[in-house]
Amino acid sequence: MKKLFPIVAFIAVALISMTMAGFAYFATQEAARIKFEGAADDALNRIESRIDLHLSLLRSTQALFDARNGDISQNEFKAFFKALDVDNNFAGLRGIGFLRLVRTGDEAAVERDTLHDFGASHPVYPDTTQAWRTPIALFEPLDPSNQTIIGYDMFSEPVRRAAIEKAMADDQQHASGLVQLGQGMGVAQTFTGFLVYVRLNVETAPEVINASRSSTAGFLYAAFRARDLFQIALSRAPLLPVNTEIYDGAVNGDNLLFRSETPPASSLGDRLLVTRKMTVAGRPWTVLFRPTSAFSQPSSRAIPVMLGLFGLLLAGAIALVARYQERAYDAVSALHETTEKSLLEKDLMLQEMKHRIKNSITRVLAIARQTASRATDVNEFSASFSARLQAMAASQDMLTRSRWQKADLADLLRIELGQVFGKELPDGLLSGPEVLLDETTTQALGLTFHELATNALKYGEAGNFVGALKVNWSLEGRGRERTLALNWREAGKKRVEAPSRTGFGTKLIDLNVTRELRGTIRRDFQADGLKVEIKIPLAG
Repeated sequence: MKKLFPIVAFIAVALISMTMAGFAYFATQEAARIKFEGAADDALNRIESRIDLHLSLLRSTQALFDARNGDISQNEFKAFFKALDVDNNFAGLRGIGFLRLVRTGDEAAVERDTLHDFGASHPVYPDTTQAWRTPIALFEPLDPSNQTIIGYDMFSEPVRRAAIEKAMADDQQHASGLVQLGQGMGVAQTFTGFLVYVRLNVETAPEVINASRSSTAGFLYAAFRARDLFQIALSRAPLLPVNTEIYDGAVNGDNLLFRSETPPASSLGDRLLVTRKMTVAGRPWTVLFRPTSAFSQPSSRAIPVMLGLFGLLLAGAIALVARYQERAYDAVSALHETTEKSLLEKDLMLQEMKHRIKNSITRVLAIARQTASRATDVNEFSASFSARLQAMAASQDMLTRSRWQKADLADLLRIELGQVFGKELPDGLLSGPEVLLDETTTQALGLTFHELATNALKYGEAGNFVGALKVNWSLEGRGRERTLALNWREAGKKRVEAPSRTGFGTKLIDLNVTRELRGTIRRDFQADGLKVEIKIPLAG
């Protein structure tokens, strides 16, 4: 429990600090959300106010027609709108017009009235299969280049027809869905927008549908250019830090009426998205608001971060104090353990020195026997034997120097095998990736390889042994969890039996691998040789 106290203290203080930082963070986000919702509602009010202003003009025009019982000439209609100065006072309104309601087949009367008002022929178009027709009889402001819209039958187009049919049923205003203003009317330029219709009743009209006390002579309508309308509404000072998208009905790319040119802030994404519903002349719209880069959050996001960092530093300081007290206690235990380990290592070194000298004499005698068995005379024996002894001395020197720095595993194997067998190693004997070993691992593995090679020389088929030896290795895991997996394979024609007793060399190998390197070793005595598998963890 004493060893766990620093960790427990750190975790407890850190959790409290992170909880406080979390509450601060969520409070910051909630404040930002409330502030942006206020900006979004302000933008929505601006849009609704602008639309109400334009629809009030449509109501005023309806009052004019009602006062004259629908008897308004083209010149009177034009003079009325010229006095209103629509372009300057009602930006976004493309214009207001009047549709005559007639049965299909009775278009001639409309065309005669149009000829009288405009002094030019304007046939009703396009062809239709509907029972009713609603050609444009009046429209203002009417550009000279847009004279072709006079006579266009709006009832022939499905989106406009749906709104007109609703206007037939009552005296309320009804908005259409998204349309391309001017499309199909022969004008040069079209605009994305919508229309609002209202029924016009007169006392002396032909008997048509919905005739009770009065008859429906036609419909007044207002045409709105969506982009101009919403840009004017949102550009009023002060400018709002909102990106606005307006959809006719559901949020769908085909229903998009308007999208702000200023893009939303990428850092906030949809986290502060505000969705609002509004109804325009009986038609539902969906409005999406997102913050732009101009939106400033009410409080800095750095406050929760700083609070969290301060808490972590405080937790670390408490844990360090607890750790310092624990280490004072551990120092005594470590001193005792180090003393015992030093005594054990001293005894092991003495045993290793005795064993190493014995093995060196064995290697020299074995090299002498191998050299003598192949030499044809004394001179050849002397030259070969001297060269092998010099190779052993050079390898021993390289091994000694490599132990005081990072050593390559392949180089370590070549040195140890070379000094034991006393000749060049054949190609293909060693295979594996580059592995750099620290001082402790180099010393322990050097002794291990030396003992394995010496045992192979003693008990293996010495005459052709090196050609039958294969050593390969690989790395398992990553980072601080890496493990070196090494396979030592001795192949031969005679069966290798497990020794009846364990000698010092075998004990030294096991101590090096399992205790010094905290690894594992497994020996498999097979009918055609010996297989040794060693696995040790590597320092990061």
